Amino acid sequence: MAKRQVVPQPQTLDAARTLGAQIRMARHERGWTAADLAARIGVSARTIQALEAGSPSTAIGTVFNAAVMVGVPLFGVEDSYELARMRRRGEERLALIGHRVRPPKVDEADLASF
Repeated sequence: MAKRQVVPQPQTLDAARTLGAQIRMARHERGWTAADLAARIGVSARTIQALEAGSPSTAIGTVFNAAVMVGVPLFGVEDSYELARMRRRGEERLALIGHRVRPPKVDEADLASF
């Protein structure tokens, strides 16, 4: 079965390009080549070039690894402990909601008013 092509939203492309540019600037500040960063995170230099160009098909884990390696803050948080706290807060909130989403029940009277 062929892989389905997902068309990225404009905001998705903007976010990927913005993060890619931040990674590239931080890499340059460190004096690293794309091959240097690639070797540090275990991917090819071509993958680094794609993620820096904002390719939405680059794996999110690869993008995050590159960002962390060059010191680009994720989610606007520079402190890794704060990022862990944010994750825990999200997990706690998710634990409070149900595991399934069910559509709301529609009352027949409500339908008659349309």
